[in-house]
Amino acid sequence: MAATAAVAPTTDIPAGLTRDQLLELYYWMRLTRTLEERLVNLYRQTKVVGGLFRSLGQEACAVGSAYALRREDVLSPLIRNLGSMLVKGATPLEVLRQYMAKGDSPTRGRELNIHFGDLEDRNFVGQISHLGDLVPVMAGITLSFRLRGEERVGLVYVGDGATSTGAFHEGINFAAVQHCPLVVIVENNGYAYSTPTARQCAAERLADKAAGYGIAGVRADGNDVLEAYRVTKEAVDRARRGGGVTLVELMTYRRKGHAEHDNQSYVPAGEIERWAAENDPIDRYIAALTGRYGVAASELEALDARVRAEVDAATDEAERSPFPEPTDGLGGVYADPPSAPVLWYRQGFARAVDRNERAQGWGTFNG
Repeated sequence: MAATAAVAPTTDIPAGLTRDQLLELYYWMRLTRTLEERLVNLYRQTKVVGGLFRSLGQEACAVGSAYALRREDVLSPLIRNLGSMLVKGATPLEVLRQYMAKGDSPTRGRELNIHFGDLEDRNFVGQISHLGDLVPVMAGITLSFRLRGEERVGLVYVGDGATSTGAFHEGINFAAVQHCPLVVIVENNGYAYSTPTARQCAAERLADKAAGYGIAGVRADGNDVLEAYRVTKEAVDRARRGGGVTLVELMTYRRKGHAEHDNQSYVPAGEIERWAAENDPIDRYIAALTGRYGVAASELEALDARVRAEVDAATDEAERSPFPEPTDGLGGVYADPPSAPVLWYRQGFARAVDRNERAQGWGTFNG
């Protein structure tokens, strides 16, 4: 790419962002894609334990929306919202260790992919399900903000299919009635697993469902990171001022299957290729940066090199990380665990014996 002419004036940058923030948004999207591409390589080497879930083609949704939050605001991501977690402070090393089930991963190898959270510092919730289950959870969290008089906001993601579930309905209805400072992002990526949106919901616009709950609803281009940021920032600011819940429908497309093992045989021929050629969020943003906003191609190339170096370093460190010890599974099971147990096996049965060997009086298993 050739460098463009003079930098556009700050007043021409949308949504009150600075030029440095425009570059930050690019960095987070590029980091999301590069990290997921590295995970694909590790998955094919059988170094990823379990499934691999991609956000290819949806990076702008997660990055643009999460960028509208403050540090103290709480985020509730889904499996395709890796970018939002990175924006909130999750690191590539944590994500790699988590996917590889390493003993020093955030969940010590007990959980996989991005099923981990941090409510003490970075304020993102460990996900449960993409079927709307986190909406009532976030309704409760944000209700606590209102009751305590805190100027904090919650943001929760759901897929298009989740808007047809009971958990979504009950959670958003409760949040609306309680006037919770909550933003609900619906990532309309065309499919609920293999079911096209039109086959699971008759509404033409999912944002129109907001009217039934008496809340604000808006639909926007989810593959335009600046538009995703703008509409989310307006919803976040409204919630912080006491304006209640907003339902934001971001139109996007899932260019990978539900998980890496999904071959997408249900997708019409040529659909994926068309979206990749015409509506890739990173390609669109590069065109905007180097065209309208006067960013030199060399600046983006420097950010690309930085991202590659960071992912390479994180991969090397994650590969060196040990797998969890078998006895690690005994810790953290109870709120107040007993003194460290020792595992032994007798006739195929696993037993825990405490440090004082009180278990000697149990007798002998005859299994």
